[in-house]
Amino acid sequence: MNEFLGVAIEIAREAGAVLRDGFFRPKKISYKGEVDLVTESDRRSEELVVARLQKRFPDHGIVAEEGGGAAAGAKYCWHVDPLDGTTNFAHGYPCFAVSIGLVEDGKPLVGVVFNPIADELFTAARGEGAFLNGNRIRVSPVEKLAQSLVATGFPTHLRKKSSNMEYYWQFTLRTHGVRRDGSASLDLCSVACGRFDAYWEFGLSSWDTAAGVLLVEEAGGTVSDLAGQPYRLGGPSLISSNGRIHRELQQVAVGVAEHVAKHE
Repeated sequence: MNEFLGVAIEIAREAGAVLRDGFFRPKKISYKGEVDLVTESDRRSEELVVARLQKRFPDHGIVAEEGGGAAAGAKYCWHVDPLDGTTNFAHGYPCFAVSIGLVEDGKPLVGVVFNPIADELFTAARGEGAFLNGNRIRVSPVEKLAQSLVATGFPTHLRKKSSNMEYYWQFTLRTHGVRRDGSASLDLCSVACGRFDAYWEFGLSSWDTAAGVLLVEEAGGTVSDLAGQPYRLGGPSLISSNGRIHRELQQVAVGVAEHVAKHE
């Protein structure tokens, strides 16, 4: 796994340089849907990551957000978000990252998330801990939901059908506040290093979470779906926390789900 992690770090830094360069230049933006942005830097970063992984590990599968790579029948599969936080990037808000995760049979083995503007490199390998720029990180010690700072995100599509505003409202009432930074991988990293005490979201893809979920777990946190069942990559809901407030989070989430179901 050290070889896998080393290669992922090398590639993430290289792709991050592409994003950093593009961030300070005029943006070329197109749309995948009504509001779902994609930039030239998304594509350039993904092309680089996929090409490097295919060269180093030709037998591995690759699943990437913009459609690069292939996954059929491979024991190991890389899940790549070449620019997590595209909308932030397009608007000049410096909260975005390259996210690279290696998965075996649905289980994350290696995770790397790199924010090139902050120069923050989050890394983890299964059973070996989580790190920020080489320093060990751990989840927060907060014991109560009422004392926590939490985060969420909202979908770029089907926004009018999303029930997350109900969760947002209830968690806002029960915590120090809810943040919405627009980058799932960085939100998970913020849980891993104790900046956030929890993070939840709906409809995330495997490339959004493969690296970040491992970072949270290796930092001593807990990850599940909103009902408390084991989280699977690409599943309909995710909730991550320092572990200490996880039960309270789930209790609130279940109550909101019941309320939403009654009013549908």
